[in-house]
Amino acid sequence: MTKSNRFLWSRCCRVFSPQQARCFSAAITQTHQQPSTTSPTPTDVDFSGGESPNTERALVSALGSCATSNDVNYGRQIHCRVFKSGYDSNGFICNSVLNMYAKCRVLSDAESVFRSHTKLDSASFNIMIDGYVRSRRLGDALNLFDVMPERNCVSYATLIKGYAQNDRWSEAMELFREMRSYGVVLNEVTLATVVSACSHLGGVWDCRMLHSLAIRLNLERRVFVSTNLLHMYCVCSCLEDARKLFDGMPERNLVTWNVMLNGYSKAGLVELAKELFDQISEKDIVSWGTMIDGCLRKNQLEEALVFYKEMLQRGMKPSEVMMVDLLSASARSSGGFKGLQLHCTIVKTGFDCYDFIQATIIHFYAVSSNMKLALRQFEASVVDHIASRNALIAGFVKNGMVEEAREVFDQTREKDIFSWNAMISGYAQSLSPKLALHLFQEMISGSQVKPDAITMVSVFSAISSLGSLQEGIRAHEYLNHSSIPPNDNLTAAVIDMYAKCGSIETALNVFRQTNNIYSSTVSPWNAIICGSATHGHAKLALDLYSELQSLPIKPNSITFVGVLSACCHAGLVELGKTYFDSMKSRYGIEPDIKHYGCMVDLLGKAGRLEEAIDMIKKMPVKADVIIWGILLSASRIHRNVEVAELAAAELATIEPTHEGCKVLLSNVYADAGRWEDVALVREEMRTSDVEWSRAFSGVV
Repeated sequence: MTKSNRFLWSRCCRVFSPQQARCFSAAITQTHQQPSTTSPTPTDVDFSGGESPNTERALVSALGSCATSNDVNYGRQIHCRVFKSGYDSNGFICNSVLNMYAKCRVLSDAESVFRSHTKLDSASFNIMIDGYVRSRRLGDALNLFDVMPERNCVSYATLIKGYAQNDRWSEAMELFREMRSYGVVLNEVTLATVVSACSHLGGVWDCRMLHSLAIRLNLERRVFVSTNLLHMYCVCSCLEDARKLFDGMPERNLVTWNVMLNGYSKAGLVELAKELFDQISEKDIVSWGTMIDGCLRKNQLEEALVFYKEMLQRGMKPSEVMMVDLLSASARSSGGFKGLQLHCTIVKTGFDCYDFIQATIIHFYAVSSNMKLALRQFEASVVDHIASRNALIAGFVKNGMVEEAREVFDQTREKDIFSWNAMISGYAQSLSPKLALHLFQEMISGSQVKPDAITMVSVFSAISSLGSLQEGIRAHEYLNHSSIPPNDNLTAAVIDMYAKCGSIETALNVFRQTNNIYSSTVSPWNAIICGSATHGHAKLALDLYSELQSLPIKPNSITFVGVLSACCHAGLVELGKTYFDSMKSRYGIEPDIKHYGCMVDLLGKAGRLEEAIDMIKKMPVKADVIIWGILLSASRIHRNVEVAELAAAELATIEPTHEGCKVLLSNVYADAGRWEDVALVREEMRTSDVEWSRAFSGVV
């Protein structure tokens, strides 16, 4: 057996435990002297008898145990005796010393041993490269890799693993290709690492290439390799390939079943996941958690709770992450009572000691509009925990209690980006844009926390409310000179700001200059289409929508608000009806009250009042003040007293004190020359409790 092979064998076989390593000399001295009644320490060892296989194995095992237990102090004592006894000329033992320092991440000592090593071999280089990788010194690892005289599978596998651990997936794949080009034979560990890198890159063809390679090398039947291949296909959304591989596997373990189950769950294929789940004979907490997560992803809280209860009946305990997911889902679905039960379970299981769970509980009560319980939970938690404070600030903001939110914000000593964002967003949403901008100025001038994309979205929203173009230009300049990476939501906020501040040309320029605009989400398109429609540029808005239709970007409900508004401005009734019908037939979007409002406005302005009334009757929701107000305005334009009276009556039912309704109806009567009715309406306005809004000007 060569020394390098013996070294590899010693790394796999650990003879001593960490405790035995501390008194390893008893095993060594058996070849030199009779056992004594006392156990010698590492510094008492006598190596005068020269080298022997038993001594060598004992030293290697002891050093390996020190490496495993990260016990560098005893490792140094062994190294000292090795050096004094002349064993440092033994390449096998010297590699073991090097491995001990590398595994313990004492790289200065490892480098010293490596430099003084008289019998360097491939194993020595591999150990040192592995030490650099463990300490995330990839540059040093690559430099050593480049100068090593002979690279083998372990050399490449170690460096590929280093790239993968640092999320440098492309470089890992490039190194793998280099390895293949040099004809280095793969092992299953290397292939599994490369498969993991390919999963993150998401290349379908690379996935299939690696699968073919595994078949050719006869590694596909190894459950470790096949499970990694299965995970790769699932991550790349190739579920048909994944299931074909899964069905053909001669051996499956529980990890394999869970990987396939997770693939279905993440893809939203809950029914297929349930079928597979029922076939698992020995389910673990991962299996149950995957099914619960799959149901929650489809907003099936009731189904998730059924799995949760069955899991408890099987004697399994939930994890803290599972409880957070369930409680968060209860908050999203307004499941107040279920959330209370989950909170009770959290207390019983002791999970309430975790700070992040405390923050989730506060968030749950805040979303449930129960700020009293949210505040009580905050007071019972670690009040200095920043996540809990942020949850309370966001909760107050959501429930319109901005002053209370500011009080908690001011009392927070160590504010993070979430604290600032919650408060700035709160002011922007509560129609206090000046306070939002003032707080933003305070953030960038007196805080160590730097704004991010979410901060700037709130800032541009506040500026849009103010309609101050100069403020918008300054904020945009700040964004351009900052290191904040752009995203679609931020781009949409900038476009929306310029449009609402009256500069549609600048908004269009920002839209056109945005990098990769044709591979983005629909958000920037919505901003420019709605902005153009609002400014009366109907042709521009509809041209942009036609351009969007030619791209692989699906419009959403906001897109159609802009499109229908543009049709309304241009009087394009038939085209508007076509777009309205296409919402559900082509894109599966259910029209909401805003879309019906646009259609009523479109039909009303065109004088097709009867069709507008039919549209209102067919609405899946009850018409509000805005819908009937649109119809009333249209009836005045077209002097239709009958429709005006209908709309006014419906308005009076919904909001009896609505002053605009009475004024419009009075004007309709006046236009028709029905002065007696005008007098009756005005007398009713004078004697009733009609609320009059004071006029104000944003100019003077």
